[in-house]
Amino acid sequence: MMLKSEKITKGYERAPHRALLFGTGISRPDMNKPFIAVATSFSDFIPGHVGMRDLERFIERGICSQGGVPFFFGVPGICDGIAMGHEGMHYPLASRELIADCIESVVKAHCVDGLVCLTNCDKITPAMLMAAARLDIPVIIVTAGPMLSGRYKMKRLSFVRDTFEALAKAKKGEITNKELSCLEMEACPGQGSCQGLYTANTMACITEAMGMSLPGCATGLAGMAKKKRIAQASGERIVQLVKNKTSALKIMNKKSLENAIRVDMALGGSSNTILHLLAIANECNIDLSLGRFDQISKSTPHITDLRPGGEYFMEDLEFAGGIPAVLKRLKEKLQDNLTVSGKKIKQIAAEAEIFDEDVIRPLKRAYHQEGGMAILFGNLAPEGAVVKQTAVSRKMMCFKGRACVYNSEEAVMKDILAGRVRKGSVLVVRYEGPKGGPGMREMLAPTAAIMGMGLAQDVALITDGRFSGGTRGPCIGHISPEAASDGPISAIKNGDRILIDIKRRKLELLITKHDLFQRLKKVRHPAPKINKGWLKRYAKMVSSASFGAVLEK
Repeated sequence: MMLKSEKITKGYERAPHRALLFGTGISRPDMNKPFIAVATSFSDFIPGHVGMRDLERFIERGICSQGGVPFFFGVPGICDGIAMGHEGMHYPLASRELIADCIESVVKAHCVDGLVCLTNCDKITPAMLMAAARLDIPVIIVTAGPMLSGRYKMKRLSFVRDTFEALAKAKKGEITNKELSCLEMEACPGQGSCQGLYTANTMACITEAMGMSLPGCATGLAGMAKKKRIAQASGERIVQLVKNKTSALKIMNKKSLENAIRVDMALGGSSNTILHLLAIANECNIDLSLGRFDQISKSTPHITDLRPGGEYFMEDLEFAGGIPAVLKRLKEKLQDNLTVSGKKIKQIAAEAEIFDEDVIRPLKRAYHQEGGMAILFGNLAPEGAVVKQTAVSRKMMCFKGRACVYNSEEAVMKDILAGRVRKGSVLVVRYEGPKGGPGMREMLAPTAAIMGMGLAQDVALITDGRFSGGTRGPCIGHISPEAASDGPISAIKNGDRILIDIKRRKLELLITKHDLFQRLKKVRHPAPKINKGWLKRYAKMVSSASFGAVLEK
């Protein structure tokens, strides 16, 4: 078996390379073994990552047991929740490209044979999948697992609903400051990614559905022995993938991406996954359009009721059978494909058991007959816009309101908390897209405030930015083209009438085509929000959200 690492370990002329490798402490026999890189996003900043040191040990144990040589290196990680609502939120989406570039750089420079990616949070997991596709070597993803629910007065808690949404309830006097203080202490009881089907957990689920993680990895809870066993098994398996020459693109193909979309729609996952799957498809050189997401959604019943839109937690999905059980429900709709486990996806589905018929419902008894997301088009979104339709009430599926226009998240947040938002309004937040943000900031604070202020049945929010996986209610994001790229959202004026019709997939500014054209000719954009650092370069290079907000080639 010819190894990539032989470029630096074999031959008379590689004596200097071997000298440096011996300087790391490896032995002469190690020079004949597969070199396995482990990209770890361990960080003391992120609850989802603080437990990774244990998982690193078990991955290492697995690699060594099968005759591989592990080499660990770190990649940056950002906690979206901590970055939320201030300048920090310019960075998470942009960091996806940075992380993929970091992994490519280290792996290519050191002639690695295989790669294990240890990850958990929102942008890190897709970045690692992008790198896997770009490198096309054997790769396996280990997600560090969901957090257990919190507890307060015997009530189960989740991070978003019981902190972000609780802020507005405290503002209204519905809960006391003491109660808020207790909630913030108890909502996140320990390590793991946030307890609902927010972006981190959605990405973990679709990574497993794509076949890039071992069965059970996505929902295996953080800190549990099961997760350690999966980490060790992943270390063992990567060596076998190297020996079998099973590279990433033998698993990541159009079939696996469409399976991932279908599982996403069945779960009712985060709208951010659309950005990430488009970006991953781009790295795989696969043509994937926004319209395809909508087609799959229309033919995929929504069979779970997980937070933020529902009431179940990730721990419930785990105990009900996890992603293999979801695959079992969807078996006839899936396209058979290889996975890193060596099994095909339909075999995993056939072998799965379902332990709770309500947490993972049969297709005929689904929570909704369509999947989690809908793609809207219209004169406001010629390239498309995204809404998590399963988190929108029946009343708000069709809504007509008057525009209240804001050029930043901070401005709309100020009016919501001050009680200046009127019923019947469509809050328009623009210049928050990939280029205009820059970085397409998540808007969890304003959407949670709308819920907490009791306005979810009377007010909608639309933006060229994006939403947290924790967002629920009539919130439409990813409007493309964005305002900074002369999109129609830049021409909206206060008082304009806007139609949102999710069933008909429409997002319309109710003015004539001529008037819209004339307005767009007169638009004057505000000055860029950031004029230094690498975000300035990012803003100049980033594509539309409709193409995944990737850096232009």
